[in-house]
Amino acid sequence: MEFIIKSKALYTTWVFYKPERVLFDAGEGVSYVLGNKIYGIEKIFLTHSHVDHIAGLWGIINTRNNAMGSRNKKLEIYYPKGSKDIVEYLGFIEKMNKGLRYPLEIHELSLSEIVPLNSKRFLKPFKTRHTPGEISFGYQILEKRKRLKPMYRDYPQDVIKDLIVNQKKDILEEYVANILTITGDALPISPEFIKNCDTLIHECTFFDESDRKIRNHTSLPELKKLIKVEPPRRLIVYHVSSRYNRQINKVKNELNLEFPHIEIEIVHPERVTKI
Repeated sequence: MEFIIKSKALYTTWVFYKPERVLFDAGEGVSYVLGNKIYGIEKIFLTHSHVDHIAGLWGIINTRNNAMGSRNKKLEIYYPKGSKDIVEYLGFIEKMNKGLRYPLEIHELSLSEIVPLNSKRFLKPFKTRHTPGEISFGYQILEKRKRLKPMYRDYPQDVIKDLIVNQKKDILEEYVANILTITGDALPISPEFIKNCDTLIHECTFFDESDRKIRNHTSLPELKKLIKVEPPRRLIVYHVSSRYNRQINKVKNELNLEFPHIEIEIVHPERVTKI
């Protein structure tokens, strides 16, 4: 299991990515659902200030302070630079929790910054389009890797081994792998952010284009167009409107037929999804 996700448009959205102990957004009920797993969260990255994405912060901070888990683990919260509503809400939470018994760090994150996750992986924010006047970010988790330089990629394994071990040839090059891209609430993101992406978590609030009265969320036709341009290895569709509860399986089957080379999951609005 890599992900635990709860996402119901308008009500609550959060994504726990277990390998890096990262929580993306913190909608209502997250601490209740995750239980003791909240002590494993090291970093929280907020995409924007809407209440269904930040209401659960108070619960996380307060529960970690009062329950019996370890109080030595630091919790870091990152939010898009310039988001005044998040600043006000975090200020209120800090005011109501003056006696915190564990380190809490709050960071304003700009688009030019990167956040190290471990020795090889790091997180990079990118700008998204949601509602007018709302500052919103998506995030990528990237990993530094090495691979054979193009001129050596067709060599037999024994020759490659000899070049590295015996001849000490420099036949490797560094590159950055796109492990995960997550959008938050947004219109379709630019294909550049999902190039060679292992896992894309993209919102799709509206299956039917005609149900969208204001263009501030992604529709299913738009999402299909995006993954045709840059197909990820795995697609996780979230932030689906509950009006489509009965259509989830039908839409998933249609997507599987249309994109057989992509592993596809749809987060049901009424369930906690483990992937």
